[in-house]
Amino acid sequence: MENTEPARIFIHGLESSNQGTKAVFFREKFPGIMTPNFPGDLKERLDKLDEILASKSDIRLVGSSFGGLMAAVFAIKNTSRIKKMILLAPAINLSQFNPYRSESISIPVHVYHGINDEVIPLSEVEPVAKKVFRKLTFNSVDDDHYLHKTFKTIDWETLLA
Repeated sequence: MENTEPARIFIHGLESSNQGTKAVFFREKFPGIMTPNFPGDLKERLDKLDEILASKSDIRLVGSSFGGLMAAVFAIKNTSRIKKMILLAPAINLSQFNPYRSESISIPVHVYHGINDEVIPLSEVEPVAKKVFRKLTFNSVDDDHYLHKTFKTIDWETLLA
């Protein structure tokens, strides 16, 4: 019997790991979600992500910070395989995203970004997100980069359905 469960993956940030608070939360709440560890630079991380998702479709990507940058790049390159993407303070303001800023994709994208984020400034991310993601729901929340107050209040069941 074929597994009809959608592919779900959480991609952690640059200085985090699959042992971080968000990855642990997802493993506890969604036992089928993939929470791999991504060491190395962007290319190494994207190569690993490509390998992990090579045979998958109907993918729900969740990316946090640098993991949001990774998710966005992966989605642009694999749009037809992505069902939706949830980005938490995505680092799409970094120069590594410059080659993709002229792209435009129409998968549903939900962004949660703290207005008090001092790591990845909201003012640098929002215009990029609005240009690249045509089906965007952008949530500016009263929180910091790590979304300490917001993260567990997000309706993950609906977003990951």
